[in-house]
Order: sequence, then structure tokens, then C-alpha cells
Amino acid sequence: MPRDNLNELTAFLAVAREESFTRAAAKLGVSQSALSHTVRALEERLGVRLLTRTTRSVSPTEAGERLARTVGPRLDEIEAEIAALSALREKPAGTIRITAGEHAADAILWPALATFLPDYPDIKVEIIVDYSLTAIVAERFDAGVR
Repeated sequence: MPRDNLNELTAFLAVAREESFTRAAAKLGVSQSALSHTVRALEERLGVRLLTRTTRSVSPTEAGERLARTVGPRLDEIEAEIAALSALREKPAGTIRITAGEHAADAILWPALATFLPDYPDIKVEIIVDYSLTAIVAERFDAGVR
């Protein structure tokens, strides 16, 4: 789906929920005129009127209600998931794979991890003690210490 289609749907939903181009435009941070053009473009593309407009009110048509009822919750879910993903940036998590020699693991890695891991409980560290030179990328390691 082209991004413009998603923007059109978001614009339509804001107007349908607010039942006002003025309030929806303020909520979206766009001009009332731009919002009206965006919704009209969606209606033209779909070939159906989605909103009934009068000088004093705006309300969804039957097709508009149907679209808002089916698409609205899905866009809300997408926005909620994006917000949840943004929270992950502030809270590191995942698995780090490190290959190391025994001396490097004992003298460098374990002491460093002992102070690091309590602050980041969602990070798991796998240390593979290996004496050969490992192809880090091919073996899917994040780092190697020798």
C-alpha cells in the first residue's frame, strides 16, 4: 500500500472520529484545507462518498462508518505497536554472542559482564570459549576477543 493511502486513511479517520475538519486538522497538525483535499482524494480514489458535509457538521456516511469501523482499530494497533517498539530503544534487550579464548573470557569478559548485566537484565550473553580463529560473521557472533 502506498504511503499516501495510509495518510489518506489516517486523515479520514481523524475527521470521522472528531466529526469536524477543524478539530481533526488541529489534532493532525495540518491545515483544514489540506485535510479536506486529502479526504476528497481518498473518496475519489475509492469512488464512494465517506463523509456527509454541511456548513455546520460533518458525519460519516454508511460507507464511511464501515471503513472507520474496520480500518480504525487496525491503524490504532499499528500506532500502539510502533509506540511499543520505540520503548525498546530505551531498554536494550536481546542476545549477544561472543567468541573468546579462555584467558580473555576469564580476565576481561566475566569481570566486565559482572558489572554490566545487573543494569540490563533483558540482555543475555553467550560466551563460546574457543581456541581457534573463528569467522565471526560466518558463525554469527557479535564479537570476538582473543
